[in-house]
Amino acid sequence: MPDNIIREDKDVYALGFGLVDAVLGAVDEGSQSALLLLFEDLHEADIADLLEQIGAVDRRRLIRLWGDHVDGEVLSELEEGVRDEIMAETPDAVLAEVVKDLDTDDVVYLVEDLDASQQETLLGSLGDADRVAVEQSLLYMVDTAGRLMQREMVLAPNHWTVGDTIDFMRASEDLPQDFYDVVVVDPAMHPVASVPLSRIIGAAREVPLMDLAHEDFRVIPVDQSKEDVAYAFNQYHMVSAPVVEASGRLVGVITIDDAMEILEDHAEEDMNLLAGLIDEDLSSRVWKTMRRRFPWLAVNLFTSVLASIVIAQFASTIEAIVALRC
Repeated sequence: MPDNIIREDKDVYALGFGLVDAVLGAVDEGSQSALLLLFEDLHEADIADLLEQIGAVDRRRLIRLWGDHVDGEVLSELEEGVRDEIMAETPDAVLAEVVKDLDTDDVVYLVEDLDASQQETLLGSLGDADRVAVEQSLLYMVDTAGRLMQREMVLAPNHWTVGDTIDFMRASEDLPQDFYDVVVVDPAMHPVASVPLSRIIGAAREVPLMDLAHEDFRVIPVDQSKEDVAYAFNQYHMVSAPVVEASGRLVGVITIDDAMEILEDHAEEDMNLLAGLIDEDLSSRVWKTMRRRFPWLAVNLFTSVLASIVIAQFASTIEAIVALRC
């Protein structure tokens, strides 16, 4: 990030002072190289925040300038309204390249609201295994564990030792980019335990894997609601959890980042309800928001007027009490 773009002291995680102006300046100049330089050292979540903060017109101009450098990780960090807007502006060919390197849960998030033809285009760019995994996830109900889970995970049979597991992971070429536990399964692909990587690294090679398993092992049913999933992660301090079908067969895994996102969305929803907002996001039109808030504001105005009328009926009594106390 250029030296003249500094972060504000009051919030170490705020976007750098002048960053938005610098990005919009690069967009005005039509300089893709300047835009890429500004984005080079930014985290995907920070770029997503920036895209959410600027207006819709500037956002469309930025996406056109960004071109085939659009980052799938950034798209997966966006809230739904802005995500859909940006994906509508991005050519299908670029999106097809973008989804190739994403985890299956992120791909599901990106394609779940697309029409059938766009879904087919994007899914067609995936490998056979990834495509089948995404298509199966899309069959599960919205807002359930089946939609949240990812298919990338590390499995080990229940008779392996630490040495067997380490040798397998070192030899494997398609391990997940980030994972926390090794899921131990029986011959029927039923999860029987999970073992943290920290315990595997610290144990001798001959130690049986089952001896290092989590003492409190829990699984998530594939049809469990996302709110219950988030509650379980928060209540039992889980970092990841296997997801199973009704038969007990392992189908995926949910990680702590997914649970934290659910908790954040739920907290935001509660705040919106307190303000009389329902299903609002950054891309909602002002008039639409006003119409939805009007009933709530009208009720508040009515109750305020009613309260003032009631108080007015006892004005003399209130004045007498105040006079006596003085």
